[in-house]
Amino acid sequence: MTDVSPLDRLVARDEIRQLVARYAVAMDARDLDAVVALFVDDVRLGHGRQGRPALRDDLDHALRDMPLTILNVGTHLIDVDDDAHARGVVYCRGELQLGERWVVQMIQYRDTYERRDGAWRFARRQHLLWYGREVGTSPLGLPPARWPEHDTGWGEPETWPRWLDDPPGD
Repeated sequence: MTDVSPLDRLVARDEIRQLVARYAVAMDARDLDAVVALFVDDVRLGHGRQGRPALRDDLDHALRDMPLTILNVGTHLIDVDDDAHARGVVYCRGELQLGERWVVQMIQYRDTYERRDGAWRFARRQHLLWYGREVGTSPLGLPPARWPEHDTGWGEPETWPRWLDDPPGD
């Protein structure tokens, strides 16, 4: 293991946290080009498949019946092995639309990160499911909230700009 200075270790952890946050935001925005760009170009998918185009195809297929997701990243443990390799465990609460159903999932990601060309990327992202369950009241079909007039109802996220089209305060 290469010795990493405390400052470099802190910077690496912050950059990796941003990588994970960008993944969640890009997935929710269905910006699959942005999602796959967060992975190393030769990412291995299993069954002999690899690369960003194959990953994009897999994601497109997986999300076809899931038009809306909300991924909320929580606990994130990061172990920096050296200046180009790190590992992490990420807890995530996902809310998703599956047809007419609204489902909550608790997810754990087991990540391997690599720093290439000056940027941290996912080398591997393993998705593990703690549980998934239907929510008592589905947000699907709720009347518009017209927030701040009402605290409950549908908030119209489909009208929000995509993350890359209008990044907040970059």
